[in-house]
Amino acid sequence: MSEYFRVHGNATLKGELTPQGAKNESLQIVSAVLLTKEKMIIDNLPDIVDVRKLINLLKGLGVKVDKHSPHKYTFQADDIDLDYFSSKQYLEDAKKIRGSVMLIGPLLSRFGKAFLPKPGGDKIGRRRLDTHLNGLKLLGSDFQYNEEKDQFYLGTEGLKGCYIHMDEISVTGTANVVMAAVMAEGQTTIYNAACEPYLQQLCSMLVSMGAKISGIGSNLLRIEGVSSLSGTEHRILPDMIEIGSFIGLAAMTQSEIRIKDVQLSKLGNIPATFQKLGIQMSFEGDDIFIPQQDLYEIQTFIDGSILTVYDAPWPGFTPDLLSILLVVATQAKGSVLIHQKMFESRLFFVDKLIDMGAQIILCDPHRATVIGLARQSPLRGITMSSPDIRAGVSLLIAALSAKGESIIHNINQIDRGYQNIDTRLNAIGANIERMS
Repeated sequence: MSEYFRVHGNATLKGELTPQGAKNESLQIVSAVLLTKEKMIIDNLPDIVDVRKLINLLKGLGVKVDKHSPHKYTFQADDIDLDYFSSKQYLEDAKKIRGSVMLIGPLLSRFGKAFLPKPGGDKIGRRRLDTHLNGLKLLGSDFQYNEEKDQFYLGTEGLKGCYIHMDEISVTGTANVVMAAVMAEGQTTIYNAACEPYLQQLCSMLVSMGAKISGIGSNLLRIEGVSSLSGTEHRILPDMIEIGSFIGLAAMTQSEIRIKDVQLSKLGNIPATFQKLGIQMSFEGDDIFIPQQDLYEIQTFIDGSILTVYDAPWPGFTPDLLSILLVVATQAKGSVLIHQKMFESRLFFVDKLIDMGAQIILCDPHRATVIGLARQSPLRGITMSSPDIRAGVSLLIAALSAKGESIIHNINQIDRGYQNIDTRLNAIGANIERMS
């Protein structure tokens, strides 16, 4: 049964929001439980569709899963059914979540083989697997692609450490290669590695399991292979994308919001980038406080030219928050060029914002110029559909600030990345109805 949101606009919110555990980190950490036969205790997992689907995949593989709370689990992969992961059921389930791609590194590392269907996920442009597969091939894995069935088979007689220069700075690609390399024979050097906080968290957890990894937090990782890994306990970081979404929500709805326990040191340039749009905030311990603000003005460059905000691998600005920035800019004073470099279809939701009354010029699939309306002309509610997780929440923020009522279809995309978003926002003053 499909669900949709009925959103009542002109919302003014007030209160505290605590960010969920990080979705992107969770998918890596949950995949990594396959690397050991001992118990793994993972805390602060977000209760979202993508994480639940990945956990169900692990259950199918034979992983014992003990759920202590909606956010805390114990996993034990001591009796894996290797026949299951070549079964039709596994391949069908793995298709439904892009995070399933991160199972192949641990499976290859510990069991020497892995099956993978072409994974699903957001429709935000082509997201190739070459970086994953090329790195695993250098470590000593063969792979075959069955075009008719649209699935990959990977196998190895034993992974061996080597030098790998990643052809792109892929977070999931780096995670897969790291998880494969930790039990490969000899030393592996990974250059041009991703160094996002999620990747740092994964590496730190692997070290606590007995892995030998140096260079954590840089783009040059060195890994000395070990024969086995032990169990450990790990806590997931707060979700930086949700934190950025809440900053944008406060600005758009002229609301006073405190975002609790954000682990500020792990947010990089996210707060500073929102401040460039004129959004006021203060940092109180590990909280971000955003005061009610009638108007925010976009900064210009020092020479007076129009601000450009673009995404880049960490420590650059994350692509997952560009859609939020774009929405926020529609009601700011001033103009900004949003340049989405990494995915070619992520800006295609702007037609819905234009229908709501925003002034946006879509220059090409990667660039959009936003002319801020300085709240002189509020957005108006419309009926629309969520194309991906981040655009979906951006449209929800736009709808909450708009005049009148909006309908948002395809909200399963939002549920994939944000847990109980309607309930949590309604608790501080929003009016979002989940309808079937």
